[in-house]
Amino acid sequence: MQIDQKSVAGKELIVQEQTQLLVVGAGPAGLSASIEAARRGISVVLIDENPVTFKTMGNEVPLHYGQGMSGVARNRNAMIEAFVTLEPLIQVAFDAGVDVRLGTACWGLYANGPGVHWLPGTVAGLADQERGWLIGAEHVIVAAGRRDIGLGFPGWEKPGVMGATAAVTLATRFGALNPRRVVILGTSAEALSAAAALRDAGIEIAAIVEQATEHVGPDHLVTELLAGGCELLTHCVVREALGGESVEGVLIAAVDKAGRAVGEERRIDCEGVVLAVGTTPVVDLLAALGCHIAFQPERGGYAPVVDAGQRTSVYNIFAVGDCAGIWPAKSLDRRIAAGEGLRAVGAILGDAENFDSAEVLDPDRPVYDLSAYRMGWVRASVIEARGGFHVCQCEEVTAREILEVRPPRYLGWQADRRNDRSLSSLLDKGPPNPDQVKRLTRAGMGPCQGRRCREQIAALLALQATAPLAAIPLAGYRAPVRPLPLAIASQLPESADEARHWELWFGILSQWQRPSEVPEFYTVSTNEATAAAVNGERGGSD
Repeated sequence: MQIDQKSVAGKELIVQEQTQLLVVGAGPAGLSASIEAARRGISVVLIDENPVTFKTMGNEVPLHYGQGMSGVARNRNAMIEAFVTLEPLIQVAFDAGVDVRLGTACWGLYANGPGVHWLPGTVAGLADQERGWLIGAEHVIVAAGRRDIGLGFPGWEKPGVMGATAAVTLATRFGALNPRRVVILGTSAEALSAAAALRDAGIEIAAIVEQATEHVGPDHLVTELLAGGCELLTHCVVREALGGESVEGVLIAAVDKAGRAVGEERRIDCEGVVLAVGTTPVVDLLAALGCHIAFQPERGGYAPVVDAGQRTSVYNIFAVGDCAGIWPAKSLDRRIAAGEGLRAVGAILGDAENFDSAEVLDPDRPVYDLSAYRMGWVRASVIEARGGFHVCQCEEVTAREILEVRPPRYLGWQADRRNDRSLSSLLDKGPPNPDQVKRLTRAGMGPCQGRRCREQIAALLALQATAPLAAIPLAGYRAPVRPLPLAIASQLPESADEARHWELWFGILSQWQRPSEVPEFYTVSTNEATAAAVNGERGGSD
């Protein structure tokens, strides 16, 4: 097959460094894998985007920080020191010969497959605060961790409404959590563990709120928290977050089985609201690469399908730790994640049986219906909300606009008639694909890349279809899966062959022409430089 000489296919890709093993994520799984691999003679590069900068936190990347970080987060040196000090295995990795790089993000993974056949091997795009570059790797272990699903309600855009993982990270690892008294939403094992960690870090837990009729997490954690003075409010939701420039309190109301508020509202004074209604594996890199991702309730929702050696559907790509699945025992015992890291190294070396330890366990059998639980929260908090608010904060898209698939307001689009139907009445229509919603409404296309609204949108569509979350396709991921400043992206080197025709790819050769020479209606077909290709002289593509 002849390759179009003006396409990128077949051009030299400048990969600036190589390693046998790239590990993405310096948690217990990634660190254990890195240390074991290095000890067994494999060259290892271990990266972790943390500690991210104050500006990056402000963009809600990689977690939902909700502007809840204190000024301590501005001190870069202090953040790095705290990160290393709290995780002694980082020093062990250094001593084992691992090339450890903190503050370095992986924004893309690329491998040959149905869409591309000319790469020199598996390639990862990396970036730190100063530069971006490509690294080749024989194997990649992704240990990207978890993030919290968002949950909207009136006032949830106020500083102080944040995800549980971000709150715990700021409080326990960096000592940089601004709110000192918080309300926690959710009672899963992960939610209760977060409550205990925040309490131990000196944060006052004003109340734990649960929309279900009873808690869904381990009894012993509930008993411990209640004994410590925490109040548990079941069959309740936050109706509104109060305050001016930040959260000053919340209004709590009981709800009936349909999620509708009943009875009088109660005010609870607090400085923050911690969203712990669900955690989800971070599958961005894996999904964008093309690894098989499936909805697995026992693993916390959409997670990569892995074999006994933690291998994904892409042969040399492995998923370990929370990004491979989240369940109560794993959240409470880091040895399980560490065991997954060892198992991946064993699979790479061909001796996985040597790592078949008791620490590597199958997921717990779910004790509650994950899909119904999360949809219950969205129904009670979003559908039955007292007023409108933006489910997608970045692009300012409401639940009504998502369910009606309305174009962005800045286009000036007007419906034939005003729709005053309630949100509940809009749930009788079949749902579009989440990617359609994203493209037509822009929900999920903002700087946070859908980290706060992705799961809410899926739940809205599931409610609309009267279907479980598993019936709603996973919205697509595309690289870069981290915001990549143009100043960094522009540093990625191009070969002479790549750069020779770059104007053609964008169709903007007229930028070099005098205004008087540019036709009134300019199209690629009228571009003299591209006419030959358009008129049939172009060969086939790979």
